[in-house]
Amino acid sequence: MGHALYRKYRPLKLSDVVGQDHITSTLSNAIKKGKIAHAYLLTGPRGVGKTSVARILAHEINELKYTSQDNHIDIIEIDAASNRGIEEIRDLREKVYIAPTSSKYKIYIIDEVHMLTTYAFNALLKTLEEPPEHVVFILATTDAHKLPDTIISRTQRYNFNSVGSQNLIDQLRMISKTENIDISDEALELIAEHGMGSFRDAISMLDQLTGQDTAINTESIYKLLGVPSNKLANNLINTVDNCANLGEIILILQDMYQKGYQSSGISDAIVANLRQQIIDNNDNISSKLALMNELLDVPSAFNPTRCLEITLLKYARLKFATGNKIVTKDIQKTNSTKNSPEKHSEELPQNNQKNDNLVAKTPATKNVKTAPAQADTIVYDSKLSEDLFTALLQSLKTQYNTLYGIVRMADHEFLDNELILTFKFALHQKRVNEPSNQKVISDLLKKLTGKKTKLTCLLNRTANNIPESEQASNDNSDKIKTLSNIFGDAELLES
Repeated sequence: MGHALYRKYRPLKLSDVVGQDHITSTLSNAIKKGKIAHAYLLTGPRGVGKTSVARILAHEINELKYTSQDNHIDIIEIDAASNRGIEEIRDLREKVYIAPTSSKYKIYIIDEVHMLTTYAFNALLKTLEEPPEHVVFILATTDAHKLPDTIISRTQRYNFNSVGSQNLIDQLRMISKTENIDISDEALELIAEHGMGSFRDAISMLDQLTGQDTAINTESIYKLLGVPSNKLANNLINTVDNCANLGEIILILQDMYQKGYQSSGISDAIVANLRQQIIDNNDNISSKLALMNELLDVPSAFNPTRCLEITLLKYARLKFATGNKIVTKDIQKTNSTKNSPEKHSEELPQNNQKNDNLVAKTPATKNVKTAPAQADTIVYDSKLSEDLFTALLQSLKTQYNTLYGIVRMADHEFLDNELILTFKFALHQKRVNEPSNQKVISDLLKKLTGKKTKLTCLLNRTANNIPESEQASNDNSDKIKTLSNIFGDAELLES
């Protein structure tokens, strides 16, 4: 069975490690001078060579030649993710006092050391503080901040950097030539870009692409990643910026989904494209930053596809309504409008005034000139509103069936970042207003929309409502009348 490319091309000497010269040169000089520490801590992003350096360092300390298949008896590797308990560390503490078999040092490599439990760290601490002369610890982790300070202070710490783009491209080109892989320079650059500083991720992507019959080009990579090309992303951005017909945006997104592009990949492509636009020129930076900020929530949303659609549609509508003046991080909370009159208090339509229990919608008078829709008064399109409320009900139904039965009977309306539920019965209003139920609905809305949504519960006084106490009384009275009719006006005893 063949090895994966990232394993096949692992460095075998410290001098082979690319992009970490500040570490490899220091370690090499220390070994030459015989200055061996009792504990090393290697930290940094994934896929940049921490484990490889740990293995090479262990062999060079013991003056052994390292091969990728090597498994020396005096070099013990421990995966802390699988052996994270106190019993495993106690076992280690007992064995460290056994002298090495054939080497000068017995070396323990503990990978992903941050996964150890608190008790395991406490058990390891004493050994790190006063280790036997023949023992060296090499700890590796991607999350050094999760390690206790008492552990870090007893090690020599080396911080690995993300690998530079050019280093990645050069390494990928060398592997491609050695493996006779037909790949364009543009494709190598794109792989390096999406490798995000990780050798392992970039080489694994190249390895996956070698399975196709044709030459590797940028289109192959976009399809593999589920990310649209810069051209497609730019076309979508231009449509969102200049589109008064929101349906056109939906059609473009649907076409992307059918081609296999994921919503998270589309949002990443838009963010990358907007970032490059900001680098190239300084036009409309506020609006671009606003959209980028919202799109960051798409991958982690409860429904990424709907979250992406809602974000783009609201942004497009807001730009159209405000004349491209979006000046805050939050798309929904802009207060700048194109050609808006000077006296906002007089000229805003009174669409959101409320009394104690009922939303009153009062149209503006004919003598008042209405400004373009403000950000804090934007109402969802009816379709968007219905889609979002349907998604909310579906989420409630699968997790909170009782609450679902109450909410589905309410009239609903989305106004900006607020959901208004209007109930016919005071009992239902009171139930949904309970803090625990408010939190459930608010949390679900945040997952669906990617942002915090205020929940307001109102009572419709015009729907023949009666107080809660009277409702209960009348309900009982209705039941008694029904039973009485069934039994022919017989006398019924109430308990």
